[in-house]
Amino acid sequence: MVVGLGFVSLTIDMVANGSASVSGAMLEQLGASAVLVGLVTGGAEAVALLLRLATGPWADRTGAYWAFTIFGYALTAISVPLLFFTPMLGAAGLAVASGLLLIERTGKAIRSPAKTVLLADAAGAVGRGKGFGVHKTLDQIGAFAGPLIVAGVAAVAGTLWPAFLVLIIPGAVAMVLLFWLRAKVPDPSLYRVEERGDEASVAEEADTAMGPESPAAPDAPAPSPTASISSASRIAAEAAASREVFQNFLMFSFFAGLTTFGLLSFGVVSFHLADAKLLSVGAVPLVYAVGMAAAAVSAIVTGWAYDRWGGWVLVSVPIMTVFVPGLVFGPTVAVVVVGVFLWGAASGVQDSTIKALVADLVPGGKRGAAYGWFAVFQGVGALLGAVVAGALYGNVGVLVAIVAVLQVAALILLVVVLRRRARSAPE
Repeated sequence: MVVGLGFVSLTIDMVANGSASVSGAMLEQLGASAVLVGLVTGGAEAVALLLRLATGPWADRTGAYWAFTIFGYALTAISVPLLFFTPMLGAAGLAVASGLLLIERTGKAIRSPAKTVLLADAAGAVGRGKGFGVHKTLDQIGAFAGPLIVAGVAAVAGTLWPAFLVLIIPGAVAMVLLFWLRAKVPDPSLYRVEERGDEASVAEEADTAMGPESPAAPDAPAPSPTASISSASRIAAEAAASREVFQNFLMFSFFAGLTTFGLLSFGVVSFHLADAKLLSVGAVPLVYAVGMAAAAVSAIVTGWAYDRWGGWVLVSVPIMTVFVPGLVFGPTVAVVVVGVFLWGAASGVQDSTIKALVADLVPGGKRGAAYGWFAVFQGVGALLGAVVAGALYGNVGVLVAIVAVLQVAALILLVVVLRRRARSAPE
């Protein structure tokens, strides 16, 4: 199941990241400014994250995780190839292209919480760090291949636009794989071994407490005062534990939002590469591919490290992020590539191992909603980071200072969460 979902992500990310690798440069060709590119690309990422606040709980309530996953992937598979037609629309092309980018990310918002629940269930049986890491690595192989396909087609065709039409092929493959997986594993909740064990323990304790007689039996003994006090104490302890889970989750979500702000949007980076004439538009995806390769490696490495050493491996995210803005807006291609490498490495951890800690912080039945709320913080960070980066495009020093301060705050929040979690862990 983990590998199957990984190959679905591999093929669909050829589509999504093939588009993302040139989104800013594409919009620049259609007449967009740096601020507009920041608004569109940052807004698209915000949509992909903020809408999960609704789609996550909705998926939990209905239990239709497969339906949400399939529909969300279908939106991406359809919307990206349609970008091929935007330069034919004249003045309306920029608006239509912006709308299609938003639709593609809406598909991400619809599928992501449900797909992550499916993945978390299956990964729980093999180690969540490894499971998320393996999935992210396969995902990033597609994210690496997609930009290469775009660059190759653009080089052959002499223009960018036919590359979007070619991406319909991996999109179709992804949909076939999804329906096959759905037929093979219709109910992935069967992988929730630890939850089933917990439920069995609760049922056994309840049976023991109730005794052989039904509660409705007329001769059932009344609960003793000692039992009532014990029950009240247990309820109070559970309430305190629930508050601590919420507080840890909230602080960790703020951590993710602050680091996402610092990672900006590649749309703004690709705009810089095209606007500063550092690369041709057709070559921009090659730089993006470097970031995706770094993300693939960092995802699998930190995933395995997470299972061994826990959440302390996430300290690497703000440390890498603090260097990103000053490098990705650098004056030479070499400097930008170094920045994109760090951007990709931090993004790989951000989109894989960080989610493993969310799964460990939140009980199984609430993870869909938790991933939705978690995405709100990341969405706000993505939008603000891209817009601020676009607005400060000519004043990078100020942007670097802002990101540095926010990463220090993020690091403090992470340390607090990990220490609180260590104190509450059973010995």
